[in-house]
Amino acid sequence: MNDFEVPDGIDVLRVFCGPDGRHGNALGVVRDGRRYPDNESRQALAGKLGFSETVFVDDPERGTVDIRTPGLRLRFAGHPLVGAAWLLDLEVLELPVGDVTARQDGEFTWITARPEWAPPRTLERYASVADVEALSGPPPGEGWLYVWAWEDEAAGRVRARAFPRRDDGIDEDEATGAAAMLLSAQLGRALNITQGRGSQILTAPAPDGTIEVGGRVALVTGTVARR
Repeated sequence: MNDFEVPDGIDVLRVFCGPDGRHGNALGVVRDGRRYPDNESRQALAGKLGFSETVFVDDPERGTVDIRTPGLRLRFAGHPLVGAAWLLDLEVLELPVGDVTARQDGEFTWITARPEWAPPRTLERYASVADVEALSGPPPGEGWLYVWAWEDEAAGRVRARAFPRRDDGIDEDEATGAAAMLLSAQLGRALNITQGRGSQILTAPAPDGTIEVGGRVALVTGTVARR
């Protein structure tokens, strides 16, 4: 995050925390999207916050949300939806691509979505976990890159790292639900992914072609809403 004080009315979460409660990808949630009514004000705030994504809640009852990176609007993204569903206790989130359902299961929050809703990512398999961990930064090239290797193929355990490579100040994405969903769809199986410094993402394909993506969420600042 940039050196910028978070304004009142914005909750900060960590999404896809590890089993020890650490790590996870930072997320800003603007509970009242009316405070930032236009594209310019929303994009300016997302850029100042500097999180990989910020969510603007336009209708908390219907679950209508707007997702922004520091530089652009996204039609779909995994970690913002898991975080918003957990924070606001939502069962449905309305997006331009369609409705995303959500559920709570113990310490995990899950969303169900279609992999074709995810923005394009290049999924590149590496030979070993050591090769993934040896990267000191984004590999050369353009476009969103998700590198991964089997940690235990029989158990579905994956080691991954994500590099947006979009010149918006986010060199590496700590935990990426959309890419995890795409990898799960490509491999056709449930996965237990360790990404970044130690974040954890779980996936589970369904017979209808949807993918569930789940993880732990922690509150950094703000108040959790529960109906």
